[in-house]
Amino acid sequence: MNRAEKQTEILELQKTFASNDIVIISHNKGMTVEQVTNLRRTVRATGGRYKVTKNTLAKRAIQGTEFESLSPLLTGPTGLTTSKDPVAAAKAIYDFAKTSNEKLVILGGFFSNTTLDAKAVETLAKLPSLNELRAKILGLLQAPATKVAGVVQAPAGQLARVISAYANK
Repeated sequence: MNRAEKQTEILELQKTFASNDIVIISHNKGMTVEQVTNLRRTVRATGGRYKVTKNTLAKRAIQGTEFESLSPLLTGPTGLTTSKDPVAAAKAIYDFAKTSNEKLVILGGFFSNTTLDAKAVETLAKLPSLNELRAKILGLLQAPATKVAGVVQAPAGQLARVISAYANK
């Protein structure tokens, strides 16, 4: 890789860091090409991106930015997962790590001006997704309306049954 290519890669990494809400750093030890491809597909399906990168280029890209606290994690065979949806990305990488027989190890990440350790990424992965939360809120909002409609209709239904029974006599 020549100097110009390295500079282009650094600029691309800086743009990637700045345009996403979460960055998760992991080690991919002994993963096959097929496994990495499956991981990329899984992360891409959630709207994120998984990229294997050179540590020196990543360290240069985060130098002087809010992501500089990630520098100690950038050792060994490093993969970066980035996404706009922090919960979906964390779930995708965490679920893959659970099934990879320790070939993918989550080291930590960065979310909302906070450096995360592996345990924090796991906690984030176990949260319900945004769509699940929306469905729960919608269900909570609809439940009282359904109950009110049932209570309001009950006396009218009882009255109709009494009149029907009286008419049948």
